[in-house]
Amino acid sequence: MSIDVITRNIPYLYEGFKVTLQLAVISIALSFIIGTFLGIAKLSKYRVISIPATLYIEIVRGTPLIMVIFWIFFLLPIVIGRPIQPFPSAVAAFTVFTSAYIAEIVRSGIQSIPGGQVEAALSSGLTYWQCMRYIVLPQALTKMIPPLVGQFISLFKDTSLAYIIGVMELTRRATIVNNREYKSFEIFTFVALIYFVVCYAMSKYAKYLEKKRRVGEDRQTEKLTPAKA
Repeated sequence: MSIDVITRNIPYLYEGFKVTLQLAVISIALSFIIGTFLGIAKLSKYRVISIPATLYIEIVRGTPLIMVIFWIFFLLPIVIGRPIQPFPSAVAAFTVFTSAYIAEIVRSGIQSIPGGQVEAALSSGLTYWQCMRYIVLPQALTKMIPPLVGQFISLFKDTSLAYIIGVMELTRRATIVNNREYKSFEIFTFVALIYFVVCYAMSKYAKYLEKKRRVGEDRQTEKLTPAKA
């Protein structure tokens, strides 16, 4: 096993890692925003809002990510009449795909909140969106942390698929290095280790947040529980 091939190409691979992080961070941020609105829209009592949101979620979730990437990169330029660069195409594909899954997480989180709180908020004069913003979503978000982080970890790993349309992210750069060095085991083991470290760190942080939430809930329960004489 040769370590030299790694040390010689670290600067080149590091540039790919930065692109991978950019893909993941931008896509995660956009997916969370869009997915939140989609999740709320799916629960709307107005069918003109809930039906399109439901169709979007179900169609995207039933489609492989690689197909979404191809649609965005090859089909969308034909529709709009202008080419789209690989990086924004990848961001758009990851956002479209991941937002559908986040929408289901948001929907589940909202439905876990007792309906009485919503009714009380609405009766106090708050609008539906104010109720969601100030009452429901802050509570639901704490319960959504584990599945959200799991989805973000999945998205970070899925960014490797961007190499198919020419994005110079970590996996594509590793492939280029391998074509030059012919050291597949060393190069791709190193790349796999990078993905593992980042994903493991995210999962540990999620567990920390979940533990912190449970401690906070336990303390709140203790305050609300009458002391025994």
